[in-house]
This record gives sequence, structure tokens and C-alpha cells, in this order.
Amino acid sequence: MATYAKASFNHALYAAARPTYPRKLFDFIFAYHAQRPGARWDTAVDLGCGPAQATLELTQFKHVIGVDASQGMVDRARTVTAQSLPLTHTSQFEYYQAPAEELPFLKDGSVDLIVSAQAAHWFDWQKMWPEAARVIRPGGSFAFWIYSEFRLPQYPALTPLITYYAQGMQPTSPKSGIDFDFDFDSLGAYWEQPGRNRLVNHLLDVPDPEPAEWTDWKRVYFSGNYHPHLPSPLPPILRLRTTWAGLFGYLQTWSSLHTYKEKFPEKGDVAERLWNRLREEAGKEDGKEGMVKEEEALEVEWPVALCLARRA
Repeated sequence: MATYAKASFNHALYAAARPTYPRKLFDFIFAYHAQRPGARWDTAVDLGCGPAQATLELTQFKHVIGVDASQGMVDRARTVTAQSLPLTHTSQFEYYQAPAEELPFLKDGSVDLIVSAQAAHWFDWQKMWPEAARVIRPGGSFAFWIYSEFRLPQYPALTPLITYYAQGMQPTSPKSGIDFDFDFDSLGAYWEQPGRNRLVNHLLDVPDPEPAEWTDWKRVYFSGNYHPHLPSPLPPILRLRTTWAGLFGYLQTWSSLHTYKEKFPEKGDVAERLWNRLREEAGKEDGKEGMVKEEEALEVEWPVALCLARRA
């Protein structure tokens, strides 16, 4: 994903402001991996590892490899790993700069589990499935997931503001008396494609794997009531108790915002304008004068789409 590879992208802010993945998600994946008799726990690989948020959850494997196309992300992952683990454990991890679809440093059938967190929507799946089939040993597993647009469960009426900002889609009917006169620009046109559309579509656009090479193919949605068109949704598991200031930090990590600011430096911080509008509308819902304060507590949730496959 080209934006994250730019030297001007703030990799440290990305690592600090993005949500961390709950242990419940990894327990779900590990339980799936363990279903195969004789499941092995020697080598795990995290593709599109970013700042190692998911990589560091793979400690039950003897050897963990993080891979990212961005050297800045790889450097950040190494720093985070060194800061997070005792020196005696850092040798368990190694990192490579490489595209996910080309892994020449991995031998055929040498990997027990591949994961990918918030990156699979960027992959070339015509190349990714064959490369994963090459490196994963028979009986090994492949698990990849994304989270989509954030939601504010305390303020469901604000969802159209979020969706307009992220996608450029305006509501077809008013809700809760909010005046949807958008006073901020949308970032919908500034996402890299087709990856962003795959994320918005919860990975439904990712092709099914070849049945001769993969078994136990599953799509699982931890999306609650946010996207009722998704089949058999489970309750959301990716949530964060933060503050309104914390939400602002998260908004600053969007790749589309980085592109927008490069294109329109004279327009200032469009994310701040959305943030202020959300605080203003939340204040109205709470019956307060003016915006809610930036230090006030806030719960944020993200719908998650998870895909699982086992090497035949």
C-alpha cells in the first residue's frame, strides 16, 4: 500500500493511535488452527505486519516472522518489538521488507500459520493464494481480517456523518433531527483502490481459494447489527474505551487523509472539522451546551471480517 511506504507518513502515530486486536480474536484463530490433529506451532508469519500489533500476539509459536512492503513499518515493528519484550525473547521475531505475494525467504511448506491484520484488502489474490499454498505446510492455517468504518455505539445517529466523511455517501433520510449539512470534505475519493472497496465490502470481493489446495474455508463477521446484510453476524469484538482526543488521534492515521493533505495543503485539517462536528452533535444528544470536551470518555467499535482457510 503505497501511502504507508512514504517517508512522510507518520508510522509512530499509526502505531500509537490504531486499535489493538483483542485476545478473543486470536483465541478464535488459534482454536481453528488447533482443530487439525497434529497441528504444529513452530513458525507463524504476519503479512502486512505494520507496527507489529498482531505479530506480537503470536508468541506461542517458536519462530515469528513479520513482513511488510513499507520499510518504515518494518523499522517501526522492530522498535516496538524491542520495547515490548525482554531481550531474551526478541530473537523469536524477525522482520522482512517484502510484498505479501512474494516470499522467497520462506521455504516450501515451512509455515504453520499465516495471519494478516488490516492488510489483506491490498493483496493481489491471484498471486497471494498460490504463494500462501506454497509456504504453508499441509494442515497449516491462513487467517486474515480487516476492520471497517468505526462506529460510536453511544451515538448511533452520528453514523451518517462518519460514512459521508469516509465514503462520500450522504444519508437518504434524516435521523434524530440532525442537520446533515456537511461542513467538511469527504475523503472518499482519496483512498487507494481497489483495496479500500474490498475493506468496505468486508472482504466479500476476495476470491474463494482453490478447493484442491484449501479446506475448511470460512468467513466470519464480528459486526453485530452494524451491517445486517452480512451473514450470521457475531457481536463486535474490536472496541476501544478512549476519549474524544483519542478518536482524533485515530482519525489522523487514515491514509486517505495523508493523501488529501498532500493534494490540498491550503485546506487545513479536514479530520479536525469532522471531529468538531461529531463533538458538537454528541453535545446536543447529551443535552450539553456546545461540544463535548475532548477529555470525555468515548467508546469506539469497529466491525471485523475474518477469513480462515486450511492447507489441504
